[in-house]
Amino acid sequence: MSAAGLGFKFDPEWRITLFTLLLVPLMTGLGFWQLQRAGEKQALASSFELRQARPPAPLHELWEKPAQELAYLPVQLRGSFRSGEYFLLDNRTHKGRFGYQVLAVMTLEGDAGTVLVNRGWIAADPARLTRPDVPAVNGPLAVTGHVYVAPGSPYLLQEQQLQAGWPKLVQAVEMDKMMPPVQALDGGKVFPYVVRIDADAPGALTVDWQVINVSPQKHQGYAVQWFSMAAVLGIFYFLRCSNIWQLLRGTQRQGE
Repeated sequence: MSAAGLGFKFDPEWRITLFTLLLVPLMTGLGFWQLQRAGEKQALASSFELRQARPPAPLHELWEKPAQELAYLPVQLRGSFRSGEYFLLDNRTHKGRFGYQVLAVMTLEGDAGTVLVNRGWIAADPARLTRPDVPAVNGPLAVTGHVYVAPGSPYLLQEQQLQAGWPKLVQAVEMDKMMPPVQALDGGKVFPYVVRIDADAPGALTVDWQVINVSPQKHQGYAVQWFSMAAVLGIFYFLRCSNIWQLLRGTQRQGE
């Protein structure tokens, strides 16, 4: 029988139809979600670049500013790091090596309060038998950096409890728990956000701040993958539930 005599037929099988109706919208939705994430990351990177172009602002002018105005804003600090009094932010790797980030307590000049300064990363014993020897920074100094406002609450498997004494080991930055022991040192007010130090500032350790962990281009690539899988599944479903392939093969044979 000729291909023209067969005619087009579509006979959907219910299990394949259900499978396709569930997965195609899901994969398409994931593709659009990845595009949305790409837009968010691009906006974040653009905001960081714009704010980094500003001259550093004195910290005393920023205490009452809302979080959205402070994020990634360049700042200048004047004061002294307190010797031996710092937090070690656990499970931080750099180029595959285990270590910590050091959140030092800085007392600002003129009794202007205190601020936590993330001095960057330091290598440590992977077996955790010893703590790293953090180099001290003596005397009053001027430090530049930018305010880091976390995008959301940290994910923790259990409630974080701070041990007595200094330095203190923490799994994540929770300012509501970290501010009281800092305030107890001299009774002054504490800036509510961490300042990430610049790489060329005095006291900086290994500094490699990542504004975004996944680039917009990667999110766009993931979106293409999801859309492609949805399209392939849709084509497979159409070929599986119809006789279009037989019609195409019949037409090809007639043309030979």
